[in-house]
Amino acid sequence: MCQLLGMNCNVPTDICFSFTGFQARGGLTDVHADGWGIAFFEGKGTRVFLDPEPSAHSPVAALVRQYPIRSRNVIAHIRKATQGVVALENTHPFMRELWGRYWIFAHNGNLLDFAPPLDGSVMPVGNTDSERAFCWLLTALRRRFGDQAPPTAELFAALTELSVDLGSRGECNFLLSNGDWLFAHCSTQLTYIVRRAPFAKAHLTDQDVTVDFSEVTTPNDRVAVIATQPLTDDEVWTPLPPGSLWWFEEGEVRASAPTVPGPGEKCRYHCGGG
Repeated sequence: MCQLLGMNCNVPTDICFSFTGFQARGGLTDVHADGWGIAFFEGKGTRVFLDPEPSAHSPVAALVRQYPIRSRNVIAHIRKATQGVVALENTHPFMRELWGRYWIFAHNGNLLDFAPPLDGSVMPVGNTDSERAFCWLLTALRRRFGDQAPPTAELFAALTELSVDLGSRGECNFLLSNGDWLFAHCSTQLTYIVRRAPFAKAHLTDQDVTVDFSEVTTPNDRVAVIATQPLTDDEVWTPLPPGSLWWFEEGEVRASAPTVPGPGEKCRYHCGGG
């Protein structure tokens, strides 16, 4: 299983602490040695770092860990290849443009025999099921909404329906962001935590590193971290129910929706506070 990491905040925040533990899972504390990547949003721009080498031993990962890039939305991925060769073009996260914004996508799972028709507007470069799924999602959204981005609630409802389709084709945990929000789909395993005042200390599971968040935050800061498995061993992480899509914005949960409706049921989503 690949490893996913996402961060959504109400103020620009660095991900150095979480990434230090996450990086170790790429060939040190776990077996994911087929590449890694991370994407940071800064306004409408993005910084994307990709490396087909194991993250635990990657000089690029060491650079990212020591470089406190501040962002409100971050997506990272450590790969254990199931489909597609180990190569730079198959390394997550993937980036595409839609409605004048960059979109970032990372996937953990295995979509067997997934070969959807694409209209040529968004095409995969590599040969993974993950990149095909991303291109299919963006193609479906463009067909539904045309050239104008919809309100986020309508977008979330559409992605809920599309996630039902993807989830029916195999294991499909994914993170998706355009820099304003972060959507997380849990097919089998994802967890999250929202850190807010009063802030406390936290200790990484994969590295003997502790940080006192009260020393590096303000009382108004709010940070949501989403990961395949909890990154710390002294905080309470909440598992996302399998078969659900979650909308994170401004460092909190804005909505969640089931993506495994019963026979004959339509997908319904629930919006609420975090």
